[in-house]
Amino acid sequence: MSLKPLTGAKRLRELLKDPEKLVLCPGVYDGLTARLALSIGFDAIYMTGAGTSMSRLGWADLGIATLDTMRSNAEMIASLDPSVPVIADADTGYGGPIMVARTVTQYARAGVAALHIEDQAQQKRCGHLLGKVIVDREEYYARLTAAVHARDSTESDILIIARTDARQTYGFDEALERLQKAVEIGVDIVFFEALASQDEARKVCEVMKKTNTPVLLNMVPGGVTPNMTAQQAKEIGFRLMVVPGLCIGPVIRSVVSEMEHLKEHGSVSKLNGSEGVVRGFKLCGLDECMEIDRKAGGKAYDTVGKSET
Repeated sequence: MSLKPLTGAKRLRELLKDPEKLVLCPGVYDGLTARLALSIGFDAIYMTGAGTSMSRLGWADLGIATLDTMRSNAEMIASLDPSVPVIADADTGYGGPIMVARTVTQYARAGVAALHIEDQAQQKRCGHLLGKVIVDREEYYARLTAAVHARDSTESDILIIARTDARQTYGFDEALERLQKAVEIGVDIVFFEALASQDEARKVCEVMKKTNTPVLLNMVPGGVTPNMTAQQAKEIGFRLMVVPGLCIGPVIRSVVSEMEHLKEHGSVSKLNGSEGVVRGFKLCGLDECMEIDRKAGGKAYDTVGKSET
C-alpha cells in the first residue's frame, strides 16, 4: 500500500539510462501472479494481454478484451507497488486516434509505466498466431502520433512502445521501416513482434542503436521467435525482455493436477496443505494490513493466520 516517491514510469526511464542493462519482465495477469513476481524482486513486470483475456474473460487472445478490461487490470497490478514499473499490453489502442489518446491517458493515470500500441486491425489476435491483418502505414502512424501527443500533452512520464506485427504479412524490411518511422514520430521504445531469427533480431537492434532507441524482445517459447535467454538477448542488443506466458503453463498444469486428484480421491493432495491459504494471505499483504490495524489501535486481526492449538 506504500506510495513511494519514484513512480514506475520514472523508474523505468532510470533503468533504461544504463545501456548495459537488460530489463527482464515476467508476464503476469492478475493480483496473485503480480504479487509472486514482486516477491521475487524483478525490476519490472509485464501485464500480458493474452493472460488478461484468459483470466478475466475466459477467452483466448482474439481482440475480445476492451479498454476497460485491460486498463482496470493494469491499474490493479500497478497499484500493488507503484515504484515497480508495469509494462502493459494496449493492443491496437482500441479505436481511432481519439481512442488511442484516451487509452494512453487512462493507462498513465492508472500508474502504468509503459504501454505498447500495435499495427494489427481492430479484429486482432495473439502476435504468434497466423492470419494477422495489418493496417496500412498511415493508420498505424496516426495511432502512434495520437499516443505520443497524449503523453506529451498530459506531461506524463509513461513510455510509448511501438509494436509492429507486419513481419508475417509484409516481410522484415517493411516491419523495420515502420519502426524507424515510429522513432521519428517520437515513441520511446520499439517492439518487433515475431522476429524469425537471431540475425533479424541483431539487425533491428543495430539499426535502433543509431538513434539510442531501446528494443523490446517478446519471448514466447515455442513461438515464431527463436528461444533466447536473457543473457543472449542482452548480447544481441535488446534492452527489455518480456516473457508473457511465464505463469500460464505452470498454473494450468498444477491446478489441473490438483483438480484431477480431488475428483479421483475426494480430497486434496499431500502437496496442497492447509498452509497454502495463509501463505497466500501473507504474500498478498496480510502482515501489512495487520500493522495498519494495530497502528490505528485495532486488534481485529491479531489472531489471523494462527492455528488453533
